[in-house]
Order: sequence, then C-alpha cells, then structure tokens
Amino acid sequence: NSGGPLLDMRGQVIGVNSAIARVPGSSISGQSGNIGVGFAIPSDQVATTVQQLIADGKAEHPVIGVYLDSAYQGEGVRIADGGPNSSPAVNPGGPADKAGLKAGDVIVAFEGKPVSDDGELVVKIRARKVGDSVKLTVRRDGKERDVTMVLQGSE
Repeated sequence: NSGGPLLDMRGQVIGVNSAIARVPGSSISGQSGNIGVGFAIPSDQVATTVQQLIADGKAEHPVIGVYLDSAYQGEGVRIADGGPNSSPAVNPGGPADKAGLKAGDVIVAFEGKPVSDDGELVVKIRARKVGDSVKLTVRRDGKERDVTMVLQGSE
C-alpha cells in the first residue's frame, strides 16, 4: 500500500511505500493493473525528513538546482532549455550554476556511476544530505568533464 511500511524478511521497517508502477497506457478508471513493481522511500531518508519536520515544521531536500528534460531519449540526463513559467533551466546561484552547468548539458554519471533517466538522478541526489559535496560527469559538445558541487536545500 502506498504510504505503508516496507518490511524486510525480519519484519524491520526499511522504507515507506510511495508508488506502484501500472501497465503503460492504463488508467485508474479503465482497465488497469500493476506490473508488480513498487517504489519506496528508504527509511533513513524518512527518518531525516521526520526529524526536520519535528524540529522545524518543514523538510529540506538536497538539490543541484536544474530543471531536467524528461523527453530526452539519449544517454544520460539532459538539462532542459528552460523551467516552468519561463524560469531558467539552471537556477542562478545554485550548485549547478556555480559548477558551470548550462541548459543542454547532459549528466552522464553521478559519483562515477552512470545515470540513465531523470528519476534515477533525483533518487541519487535525494539519498544525500544538504551540504554534501558530489561529483557529476557532464557532457557538452561531445566532451565529458567532471564537476563537483555542494548540494543546497529546497523545501
């Protein structure tokens, strides 16, 4: 169940269920069914969020400060040409901006491990903490380079 605990074989909580994949093209009102793949938020991430909510009444999540192009089909994850409401693709003063990233750059690895879609990159970033330093491998004009940035927080 979405929102319920994810348990290991010993009955220990290891996460909170957050979503279940459906058959592509199915809808809630039409013929549907899940495909047996569920997603969960890891318990350490839940604990951090809960502690922040108790202490401050709000939770802060690590970000690199970019909008991603979800329609991109190539290798890696492409930074979009622009964000919602005509905002810039790379947030001015954010971690990616400070590292020199630009719209159209393709992030091909996070901490030396390849990334293949935007959801995967978000999960890798969210598994870290605000203030952590991370290394991304970025491709621009056919050339790859490594950049290091410090994750900022966002509500």
